[in-house]
Parts: sequence; structure tokens; C-alpha cells
Amino acid sequence: MSSPILDIRPLDFQWHTTDPFLFCAFHRDNFPRGNGELGPDASLAGRNIGQDFELRDGWRMYHGDRIPGFPGHPHRGFETITIVPQGLVDHADSLGAAGRYGDGDVQWMTAGKGLQHSEMFPLLDKDDDNPLLLFQIWLNLPAASKMVEPNFTMFWKEDIPVVETADDQGKHTRVEVVAGKYEGTAAPSPPPDSWAADPESHVAVWLVELEEGATWTLPAHATGLSRMLYFYAGESIDAAGQAIQVSHGLQLNSEEALPIKAIGKSASLLLLQGKPIAEPVAHYGPFVMNTREELQQAFTDYQRDQFGGWPWERNDQVHGERGRFARYVDGREEEP
Repeated sequence: MSSPILDIRPLDFQWHTTDPFLFCAFHRDNFPRGNGELGPDASLAGRNIGQDFELRDGWRMYHGDRIPGFPGHPHRGFETITIVPQGLVDHADSLGAAGRYGDGDVQWMTAGKGLQHSEMFPLLDKDDDNPLLLFQIWLNLPAASKMVEPNFTMFWKEDIPVVETADDQGKHTRVEVVAGKYEGTAAPSPPPDSWAADPESHVAVWLVELEEGATWTLPAHATGLSRMLYFYAGESIDAAGQAIQVSHGLQLNSEEALPIKAIGKSASLLLLQGKPIAEPVAHYGPFVMNTREELQQAFTDYQRDQFGGWPWERNDQVHGERGRFARYVDGREEEP
């Protein structure tokens, strides 16, 4: 009998994915208390400011010099799905849209024909640490959708469905359905131009939490899908009879079920699944196209007009002390 596990590999900061996904960045930072200006109340001496990706004292500044995060930068030709179980992100973009989300929220952004955006991690708590847990998944767009109008939508945590099940021993598993469907429960609708918007693409993004000792089975799905399961927190799991240590990713056969048991501690996993787009990928930095010529055109277009310029006073725009919100290009504003 064949195993549903095709490959096992260790996880680092940037996780390997398969078509239609481009990669998944994993951020886990135990930021210190804030300094009252949404930055860290700690010395930045010795850090490579502007390129601080080394985990020192449990956290990184990334490209930020005052506030950790990613100041304004361009994208074209793909989508980002940003899942933030813990901590906050401040969004601003070249179209004038903005938002603050986190502590369970998800932002789904279609870069399409191009925009700039910033993603900063504001440290609001001035009395205690500001931990951050964040996944950013890059989902490719097919050639027919690479130049669609950019947009973003928010999946507030209050609106993301969760399915809880119990095994024969009464041990519980929790599945948060960010994309796709599980046990008849469907995720919020993805943006209309997304590869995930077509049900035939079978895109699924699930966060799975198994209680210590719980047994759960990842169900079989359609044949020929890309399917990756990332074990990012816990101690170990038994997956189809194989002992898997934490910080490993499994490439799976999509048409076979995978029984899993959490060993030692509770287990946290992320599932990425989808039908491959099966088109050429030309990827350089923030642009993902189909040909080198299209990549060159993306750079030329950005140099010409910066995808609409930057309407904000700061390249690392943050949003003060306010709560979670989203303001869209049309001026519409919402709060969870």
C-alpha cells in the first residue's frame, strides 16, 4: 500500500510550496513592548537595519528602521493571502486603501496589474511584549488574470468559519477554513479574479489545531492537486505511521487520506492545496509573470509611474492607536 506522503522537508523562514502557490513566508516574532511610537522599546544597535532578517532576542525588524515590517514596495502578477493569528499588521497602498488587521484576521490582496503596499507591524502594547505570528502565502495568477485591477478584501476573524470535531477518545480538532470547504462548511468568497474563485481549482487553505493526543484524518480530495501540510508548532505527530517532528512540511498525494495523531503536545498545521495553473513562471523580486519580456515590462512600468505613486506621508505608514479597520479604494470603511 502506497503512502500518502510524497516528501518531507524541514521548515525555515520561507516555506517550499508547489504550483499554484509560489511560497509561504512564516513570521514568528516575540516583539518587546512598544515605545509609544509603535516601534520597539529596545536598542536597535547591532541590527542590519533595512535588512534585519536575523532572529536576535526573538524578533526582527525586517525592512523597517523605526517600526518592524515591510515599508512601501511593489507587486504585480499574483496574490498574497496574509493570515495573522497573533499580532497586528498596518496596511497602506498606492491606491489610497488602508487597514489594520490581525489577532485572527486574514487579508487577501490581488496585486494584478500592479500596486505598491506597505505591511508594518505596530507594537501597541507599551507594558508587555507584542508577539506576532503571521503566514504570508503567495498564490499565483494565471496569464489571463495577471493584469486585472488590484484590490484587497478582509476576512475578519469573526467571519472565518471554524469546524470542531472529536475523535473516539473525545479529543478535539479545530479546522479554520480560510479557503475552500471542509465537512460542508465553506470559507468566505475569495476575490473574483483569484485562481481560488473557480471551484474547479480546489484551492484550500486551512489552519488545523489538534489537541494533545487527538487523532484526525485529512480527507482525500481530487486527484492531481498540489497538497502541502506544514507542521509548525507542537512536538511531534504520527502521520500515516511516520513520526514527524515539528518544523517539517509534508508533500502529499491529494487523492489519499492522511491520518494524523498529535504526540506529546497539541499540534498546529497549515494546509495549502490547489490545482496547478501549469503555466510558465517568470519570477523576479516582487513581480511574477509568464515570460522574461513581461518581467521587463513590469520593471519599465513601475519605473515610469510607480504604479500610481505613494499617497501617504510615510513609507512605513501606520495608523495610530485605533482598532482593526479597513478602508477601501472607493472610500468605504468597515470595522469587524
